[in-house]
Amino acid sequence: MDGTLPCPEAPVRTQHASLEAIEDFLAQKRIAVVGISRDPKNFSVHLFDELAGRGYDVVPVNPGMQEMRGRRCYARVQQIQPPVDAALLMTSPNATETVVNDCAEAGVKRIWMYRAGGKGAVSDKAVEFCRERGMQVIPGECPFMFLPAAAGFHRFHGFMRKITGRFPRRTFSAIAGGAR
Repeated sequence: MDGTLPCPEAPVRTQHASLEAIEDFLAQKRIAVVGISRDPKNFSVHLFDELAGRGYDVVPVNPGMQEMRGRRCYARVQQIQPPVDAALLMTSPNATETVVNDCAEAGVKRIWMYRAGGKGAVSDKAVEFCRERGMQVIPGECPFMFLPAAAGFHRFHGFMRKITGRFPRRTFSAIAGGAR
């Protein structure tokens, strides 16, 4: 087995998202960035700025902030109006478990649990929660690797994951469907 398909006994955090799920997430135009930091040097702020600069309608979510870059900051996903199409979680794994419940209540069906190193926002319990409810979940990965014309470091990161076999792949059904 090449490691691209989930193995029932494998911990969820070791399973990869499909490339189709990542492309679908990035095709959404209104995305909540949950757990954005007050610190302008924090990676979550850089990702927020990058998405906004690419034309995404990014909505900051942090209960300790009123606004981010002139945009209203919400305390919880359920409060966002109009609702978002997807949520990028930049939270601790424990907070992720609460946030995915908030997303389910708000009807958000696309979840990306950010991870570049360490655990990031990934929680096995939260991933299972999402899957049990039919929510599309990306457990890990850094969105920068999948944005067109990303900075060199991010392209290199993606390249390294490809040569080590850890880069998300197309599912068999997508490959077979594209061969028609």
